[in-house]
Amino acid sequence: MGRDLSALFDPVSVAVVGASDDPAKYGHAIAVQALRADGRRPVHLVNRRAGTVLGRTAAPSLSALGEPVDLAVVSVPAAGFEDAVDEALRCGARAIVAITAGFAETGAAGRARQHAVAERVRAAGAVMVGPNCLGIADNTTDLFLASDSFTPGGVALLSQSGNLALELQLRFRPHGLGFSRFVSLGNQADVTLVDLLADCARHEGTRAIAVYAEDFGDGRAFAEAAAGAGKPVVLLTAGRGDASARSAQSHTGALTTSADVVSAACRDAGVELVATPRELTVVLAASEGARRAAGRRVAVLTDGGGHGVIAADSVETAGLTVPELAEPTRRHLREALWEQSAVANPVDLAGMGEQDPGSYATTVAALLAAEDTDAVLMTGYFGGYAAAGGGLGGGGTALADGEREAARLIAARHRATAKPLVVQSMYPESPSCRTLAAAGIPVFAATEDAARALLATAPATARTGVTPLPAPAAPIRRTGYLETRRALEAAGLAFPAAREIRDETQLLAAAAEFTGPYVLKALHLLHKSDAGGVALNLAGPAELLTAFREMHARLGAPSYSVEAMADLTDGIELIVGVNRDPRFGPVAMVGLGGILAEALRDVAFSLAPVPADRAESLLRGLRTAALLDGVRGRPAVDVAAAAAAVETITTFAAEHPEIAEIEVNPLLVRPRGVLALDSRAVLA
Repeated sequence: MGRDLSALFDPVSVAVVGASDDPAKYGHAIAVQALRADGRRPVHLVNRRAGTVLGRTAAPSLSALGEPVDLAVVSVPAAGFEDAVDEALRCGARAIVAITAGFAETGAAGRARQHAVAERVRAAGAVMVGPNCLGIADNTTDLFLASDSFTPGGVALLSQSGNLALELQLRFRPHGLGFSRFVSLGNQADVTLVDLLADCARHEGTRAIAVYAEDFGDGRAFAEAAAGAGKPVVLLTAGRGDASARSAQSHTGALTTSADVVSAACRDAGVELVATPRELTVVLAASEGARRAAGRRVAVLTDGGGHGVIAADSVETAGLTVPELAEPTRRHLREALWEQSAVANPVDLAGMGEQDPGSYATTVAALLAAEDTDAVLMTGYFGGYAAAGGGLGGGGTALADGEREAARLIAARHRATAKPLVVQSMYPESPSCRTLAAAGIPVFAATEDAARALLATAPATARTGVTPLPAPAAPIRRTGYLETRRALEAAGLAFPAAREIRDETQLLAAAAEFTGPYVLKALHLLHKSDAGGVALNLAGPAELLTAFREMHARLGAPSYSVEAMADLTDGIELIVGVNRDPRFGPVAMVGLGGILAEALRDVAFSLAPVPADRAESLLRGLRTAALLDGVRGRPAVDVAAAAAAVETITTFAAEHPEIAEIEVNPLLVRPRGVLALDSRAVLA
């Protein structure tokens, strides 16, 4: 069930420690907000000088109140922070909101102080948000402990930025969105993002969870919590590029994670990953009605060719389709529209809206009812007729009245169907568009926003959940080439025959054990090919001996591996690797391999271990996936065997937390079976 945060969101009483009459101090803003709900629960103001604050008598300390305090907001200078927390715990506080800054974000000494305070809080059985946070709010319990008020609604915002919350408040308003909760994460010394996500997933007043995070803490636990939330989770994260990563390092002591890892974790967990506050708002607006499209086919309705073409391009760029409508649907549309209207998709009214605004409603109804559409995007001028002073007709004309009636009809049709409908309008604030928005139809000014909203309603392409980590196996102490190879062989991965040799006599003895052609590899080199430590396709013992003498004279390696040369004729070379991310744990990479792996960078990522069915989906999603099924006369390769090998390698890596990195490259996939041709591993 996770941690009990009831005292944090619905406390019996509240005290603001550091409350002030000085508007320049944060304790003033918190106190002003806290007093808004004085009738819901006792609210105490504490200022070491006593006197009055905001016209109310202030206590000089928590102890002076003479009664227990359930939640204490601490907004005092850093020098007095520990004493304030200790006093709150002595006075029975079950929850602390720590506004005070100057801890982990300042360096090692601050981190040590922060850790010590968090330990004392946990030992007392209490919980603490922060330090270095901007407060919390819960509109469902009338708890207002942040510097600003938030419009009530169904979105819980968990954020490491206060200003971002204010921006989202402005962006939410046109879409009728509001907040159930707001939590400024701060340094997450005690209560973490994962704790809050799990609690918001259980919160009846929360319909969707928005997260802005720079430091995930335990990223894998975040992915697991999001996967099991049962509600839309939308993530805006920082640190995905070099410049933003530098910035994040100085903000709440954040540690950032690479874009590939975050994207993989979000895909596995079913989290909507967004890049901007605007995109976050778009996705939440689309998620508000909890509508999901059955497929990815979008019908575009427009009243102008330009808008229709641009919308179709945007929809397809987003990863959806705009297929030609089936004949029964087109026949229905031809009967409803006039002759010059286009009915293939995009559907273009071609001026009919100016003659009969009701044609918008008729066409929307037909497209929502059509069996060959999964969602509808209406784009262009709709809203302009009823916009005051806007466009043809202007407010109050017959056209304006007709458009308003069309909006009511569209809203009614939308309520009667489960298909998503999204609108892009040149006049999104017009009365007609406000009618649509009030009915739960997302309305946007930008075409690309409408397309992104439709993508948010489309069926998830590869939501797979997060596979639990296996129990650790006995640690590996050495990760040389042969040791790694033997360990992977023991796990079930097939390699060609190989023998370790140190001199010419051993080399010739190895050559007699299996037939050529041969491969010679210099050992104890991490990147053997780059150093010229691999010789391929040596036809017989004589060529093998010549290659050994040349390589040994150049590299002087202490030992070498003589191996059977695999037949590469009908195979595809893949790369399978696992890196241990400091936040998300083992992360798998699969892709096109061989010596061009880095140059081509046709790879996909997933949290490890990767079950075979998920591995096959990753392989099928590569840009070069067509090679797997055979091209230009080449046979198809054994994708099922490749997927099973991915599961073997990634499970092995997940079982060995002492391994920081492991890679099999190339993994040769043939028409029947797979063969690992090289491997390497690095201890943490």
